[in-house]
Amino acid sequence: MQNKLLLLGTGLALITACAKVPITGRSQLNLIPESTMQSMALQEYQSFLSQNKTVAATTSKDAEMVKRVGQRIANAVTRYMTQNNMAGEVANYKWEFNLVDSKEVNAWCMPGGKVVVYTGLLPVTQNETALACVMGHEIAHAIARHGNERMSQQVVAQGIQVAGSVALNRNPAAQNIFLQSFGVGGNLGMLAYSRKNELEADHLGVIFMAMAGYNPQESIPFWKRMAAASGGNKPPELVSTHPSDDRRVSELQRLMPEALKYYTPIK
Repeated sequence: MQNKLLLLGTGLALITACAKVPITGRSQLNLIPESTMQSMALQEYQSFLSQNKTVAATTSKDAEMVKRVGQRIANAVTRYMTQNNMAGEVANYKWEFNLVDSKEVNAWCMPGGKVVVYTGLLPVTQNETALACVMGHEIAHAIARHGNERMSQQVVAQGIQVAGSVALNRNPAAQNIFLQSFGVGGNLGMLAYSRKNELEADHLGVIFMAMAGYNPQESIPFWKRMAAASGGNKPPELVSTHPSDDRRVSELQRLMPEALKYYTPIK
């Protein structure tokens, strides 16, 4: 059957698929090989760019800023991973940073370092440091392999068996889960689980922006602006895929002393 894939899982496979998130050390389950995730990411990323208008960095200061901020964070993260014996985790990353013309207030990062920022986000970020907050958060999702973790959970929940990249790329259900897992479309499905990933991405994100020379304290007013931009129309946290604004700000305030240890201003 075309929609069925060879099973990775037995108890042994589940054990060997366990991994730890950098910095937080949290254990997670990644059923899908990273090479498969990156193959799917590249396919979906190229498809997305072909269907949406990208803003050229050669003619736009905003697009140039997106690339500059993204590359600084990527360099800092790669340096950190190398210094902490995790260079292999990002060895196959081919970073790309694109600004897409859209009113949507959004950004995302796929496995392998494929990052998109929407122009609708920039009126809320307002400055380069706040943009670094968002991009650090999205890059954190990729480094922490949250997409793999979410997708693994959804694959198990929906009874889809796991195999190689060719089969996954041809499986409509798997493709839909992939897009949902990276915020490209639809809802994430596992709401409480997704909120945990979001808070962890906040944690890693403020550290990553600090490593790149951006003041992590800017993350707090940025998220307050995001709350104001929503006009109070967000659903309660219990039925939302993201943490409540108050909880997010509270957690960032708690994490700030740790993040500031990594911060050296850009000269």
